[in-house]
Parts: sequence; C-alpha cells; structure tokens
Amino acid sequence: MDFWKIFPAKEELLKWYEEHGDGQVRLVNAHMHTPYSFSAFTDISQALDMAVNENIKIVGINDFYTTDGYEEWANGCAERKIFPLFNIEYISLNSSDQSAGIKVNDPNNPGRTYLSGKGLSFPPKLEEPYASKLQSVLHETNLQVQAMCAKLNDVLANMSAGFSLDYEEIKSSMTKGMVRERHLAKALRKKVSENFVTTSEKHVFYKTVFGGKELKSDIGDFAAVENEIRGNLLKAGGAAFIAESPEAFLDMEMVCRMILESGGIPTYPFLADDNNGNFTDFEAPKERVIEMLRERNICSVEFITTRNSVAVLEEYAEYFSKNGFVVTFGSEHNTPAMEPIELFARKSTPLSPLLLEINYEGACITAAHQYLVANEGLGYIDIEGKPDLDSREYFTTLGKAIIEYITKN
Repeated sequence: MDFWKIFPAKEELLKWYEEHGDGQVRLVNAHMHTPYSFSAFTDISQALDMAVNENIKIVGINDFYTTDGYEEWANGCAERKIFPLFNIEYISLNSSDQSAGIKVNDPNNPGRTYLSGKGLSFPPKLEEPYASKLQSVLHETNLQVQAMCAKLNDVLANMSAGFSLDYEEIKSSMTKGMVRERHLAKALRKKVSENFVTTSEKHVFYKTVFGGKELKSDIGDFAAVENEIRGNLLKAGGAAFIAESPEAFLDMEMVCRMILESGGIPTYPFLADDNNGNFTDFEAPKERVIEMLRERNICSVEFITTRNSVAVLEEYAEYFSKNGFVVTFGSEHNTPAMEPIELFARKSTPLSPLLLEINYEGACITAAHQYLVANEGLGYIDIEGKPDLDSREYFTTLGKAIIEYITKN
C-alpha cells in the first residue's frame, strides 16, 4: 500500500478541512516502542488496538535504531483510521559533556544523550555512509547482549542451575532482529518458570543467582521480576554485566545528521523532574537548556509524561512551545509493564487541557512535515535542521487536516 495516496493534494485537504474540521483537540501518543526493539506489546496490532479503544487518534512508532516496523505500523494505522508518526530513537554521545562530567538525559552516564527523530520519511530512506553507520551500531549492540548472555550462562553453570539461555533462540523467538538486555531478563524469568514449580523454589533460585539478595517482587509480577533481574545481573555491578563498546555510540552531531538525512526532525527527550523534584545537570534551568539546544541545532523536544509532575510538564512544555519548539509527549512502553496508551503524568495524574493542546499541535506539525516531505521533498525543517517558524500556523492547520482526513474517510 502507498500510504500517502490516501490523501489528496494539500489545497484540497485544506478546503476539505474547512468544511469538515470540528476543532477538537485529538489525543496523541507520539512515542511508543514496538517488538522491533523491545516493548510491552506482543505485536503492533495489540498496540494499535489499544490506541483505538482509548480514542487515541495519532500514534508514533519510536523504536531504537530501526525503521523496520514502519510499514506494519502504517498499514495498521490506515486500517484503523488513525494517523501514524514515523519516529526513531538513538543513544548518542556528546564528548564535550562527557569530559565535563555533565549528565544530560541519562542520569548515570555523563555525556550520554538519547535523541529521537520525529517525522522521518516513509518509506524510510537513509543513504550511505549513514546507513552503514546505523548497521554498525545495531551490530555492536547485539554483540554486547550476546556477550552478556554468555556471561549469564557462566553464572548459571557455576550455580548448577540445570539450564542455560540460547542467544540465537532468544533472537529468533523473542525479537525482530534487535536483542536488548530486557530480552535476556525476560528469557531468564521464563526459564525459571519452566524449571521450578513452587514459589519457594523460584525464590531460592533468585536469591542464589542474585548473590544472596532476596527477590523483592511478587513472583507473579513478571514486569517487576524482570526489572530485578536486570538490576541485579545485567546492569553495572551485576554478575553478567558487560559495558557497551565505544563503537555502540555515535557522536551526537552525527545522530542529528542521520535524522535529518532520514527526513526527520532531531528531538531532545527530556527526563525533567524525578520523584524528588531533581533535574540532571543539563536540564535546568529551562532558559539555559533552550539556548544549548538551539546551539546544537535542535528545535523539537519531547516528554515521557509518566516520569513527571503536571506542574513541571506545563512549565517546560509551554515554555518550549511558546519559544518555537515542536513539543510532543509519549509513553515509551519499552519496559515489560503494560500501561495505557492514553497519556498521564506521574501517579496516573491526567494531563491538563493545556498539555493536551500542546501535544496535539506538535503532532500536527510533525504530520504536516511527513506529508510534505513525502510529496514535495521538504517539510517543516530544511536539510540543515532550521525550522520554518514563519509558517508554523500553516503547518499546524495542514496537520489537523491530514489527521482529520484519515480519521473520517
């Protein structure tokens, strides 16, 4: 299916919207991981069916390092009359921040910087040498997890567990080709369930493999158990931990370039306030952050709303939106825990009307960007990443027309 053939020319779209647009602020989730990286969802259909049931009209696929899920996402959205955003996520490294000891949006590793690309070209495109660089990162990431799997098997052998993990089986049965440490945790949790019958036996195993630490979670809470496996075995200090190779990280400027070459908008994902109200070195005050992001040629930001208080979300999102940034929100869903597709702030607090409107506007600009890149080759930003601020209102309106058109036809 040629997804973009669903839509008429932009002039006709805008005329249609004048007659049929109802001015509603549609619900958006602009950042969702799928099984093409790691996800709470068993498949893309589950994610999209949940979105429909929760009245979400715009959904963004946002996997690590891959666009392989785009076609399935596009087809599934078209079938369900919801609009797809085509995104990607990278883990980059800013050497200056690393040297200065500045923690950016990874609270444990100075200089390590998560970046998203919003509104990439569909069908996906990435020319050389960038395509090879991306494949190299994917390869290094899988090699690291494969090495951790081998080290975890050594731990299991030393404790005479009676079973081991098969990396290739995990890769073929649990992934779409990208293996994450979360897959190892899930595989180990499933092996424990297969090999031990009673709750007591399982607790004894976990205490042994954790080096004497008791399992704190309910044995039936799979997501919590897998998180404990990761924390005790696969993270720094764990018996099966192996640090990432330097080759697993691309320079931040290179990642921004790759996003631009892919037709997308480089986007900074905020951690913002933690449970104690603290921010990373980089992320406060907001007046300094916006200048640093502009210096780094980034004109778009996003928030994973369950991390943050409504007050901080409103303060930061409104500030960045009023200062010309594209602002979107998402849920990630890149842990085993299944959460709603509808977005909430910390402690399941509903988002305010202001936040819903900001998120919708950001999604509309991104939707218009995708549509224009597909049809004309140039969208909201140019090839150097400069936004068309003078046309922001036009892009917002065109995006609304595109979204309404797919939902009503």
